[in-house]
Amino acid sequence: MVFHSEYEAVSTLSLPIHDAVLGRAAEFGDAPALIDGAGELTLTYAQVDAFHRLVAAGLAEAGVRKGDVLALHSPNTVLFPIAFYAATRAGASVTTVHPLATPEEFAKQLRDASARWIVTVSPLLPAARAAAELAGGIEEIFVCDQAPKGPDGSDGDGVRSLQSFLAATGPVPDHPIDPDEDIAALPYSSGTTGVPKGVMLTHTSIATNLAQLSPLVPMGPGDRILAVLPFFHIYGLTALMNAPLRQGATVVVLPRFDLDTFLGAIQKHRINGLYVAPPIILALAKHPAVADYDLSSLKYIVSSAAPLDAALAEACSARLGLPPVRQAYGMTELSPGTHVTPLDVENPPPGTVGKLLPSTELRILSLDDPSKEAAPGEAGEVAIRGPQVMKGYLGRPDATAAMIDGDGWVHTGDIGRVDEDGWLFVVDRVKELIKYKGFQVAPAELEALLLTHAGIADAAVIGVTDAEGTEIPKAFVVRQPAAPGLTAEDVVAYVAERVAPYKKVRSVEFVESIPRAVSGKILRRELRDRA
Repeated sequence: MVFHSEYEAVSTLSLPIHDAVLGRAAEFGDAPALIDGAGELTLTYAQVDAFHRLVAAGLAEAGVRKGDVLALHSPNTVLFPIAFYAATRAGASVTTVHPLATPEEFAKQLRDASARWIVTVSPLLPAARAAAELAGGIEEIFVCDQAPKGPDGSDGDGVRSLQSFLAATGPVPDHPIDPDEDIAALPYSSGTTGVPKGVMLTHTSIATNLAQLSPLVPMGPGDRILAVLPFFHIYGLTALMNAPLRQGATVVVLPRFDLDTFLGAIQKHRINGLYVAPPIILALAKHPAVADYDLSSLKYIVSSAAPLDAALAEACSARLGLPPVRQAYGMTELSPGTHVTPLDVENPPPGTVGKLLPSTELRILSLDDPSKEAAPGEAGEVAIRGPQVMKGYLGRPDATAAMIDGDGWVHTGDIGRVDEDGWLFVVDRVKELIKYKGFQVAPAELEALLLTHAGIADAAVIGVTDAEGTEIPKAFVVRQPAAPGLTAEDVVAYVAERVAPYKKVRSVEFVESIPRAVSGKILRRELRDRA
């Protein structure tokens, strides 16, 4: 059967994302929009609106044109939203890049996205320059965390600051944008399997998803949201940047998670809403430092990006004296939300990831025969259809067709069941993707890297759960006959030198052979059984 949302349908929001989010900025005026949680800078809604327009004018003067791709390579800062909305107003699509990506990983994304511009921060400038040199085709790199030093608005080393564009005198770009077709954001996701792919999210798909979410997790003037999860990740981009700024809330921005800084920001800024991932729930539930801070301003917590154990959620809410921790569900390819546990439901079933968002449909497909639906109440693959579905994978029509069937259903690769009241429970994954603390790690990417080691004959990678309940990449490695002395430490170090920290292999087991089907496909279930 097809499950439909019980909530009133929302109209498709066909607006450029900068207008969809900042359309009420004049109404919110001098209310604080963005606060630097690790510093002193505060930007009002009026300033965010004015500044992003000036930066858009500066980008246009620099040569950014409609249809260009700009890579935004930055941790969370109060200027990240300015750069994002300025780029989209200038007509560009924004591909967000993990700040810890190696130059090689960064360059691969630049080439795949055909990016022509980079916005970074000064500590990451060496990596951005290296990536630009490897990729080729980059017109200019800008920084967005410092005032210009040189008379030409540069940092003194030929790199211009976005802040210098605040003096721009050229016209604010007014490109005709087709929200239904033009790409606003191009995050990279591995989907259900394989290497990272560019996810084409239109202005309309992102804006409509914001409209779908707002009735179930309302926020507005007076609300204070702490943004510690990264804006470059679709969860942070939506829940911590676009959604609160669209509704007039104040976003307190932290560049990274440090427990004491995080708790101190909640106390200092009187945060009332947290959108986090399970590792932060674990810290709130168990770390002794929590008792040293006044967290009484908190009203609710929402967890997403990775599965959350029901008992851990209960321990967190009980310790903080809060309503049950809410969960949400989605994926990059869905802009990203499809389910959320509404804030106004007093006692949602433990472990649920929520109910269908407005204007969203769900099917549970048989694991034995995906062309059929699972029996009522049985677990099966979650399939989603709605206006928030991506346009497709950039340059990969075959991968798009494998993900979205002819009737528009996205086959998520997740295994779930729906109870009689419409609550979704995600119980497992069909897909091979590993989620390390909410970040996606593609086994195929690590396997390809491992096989470049002269001492490795074969390798496979799966996700296993460590003692803290975190899913980590584990490598099964077959030594070359000529490398009997290869150690687990050697393997871990080899990978760590070549990938971003969140992708590191964290456990290694040496085996005589990798189990494979006749087709050559790795039989990961056999590896999981022995892990």
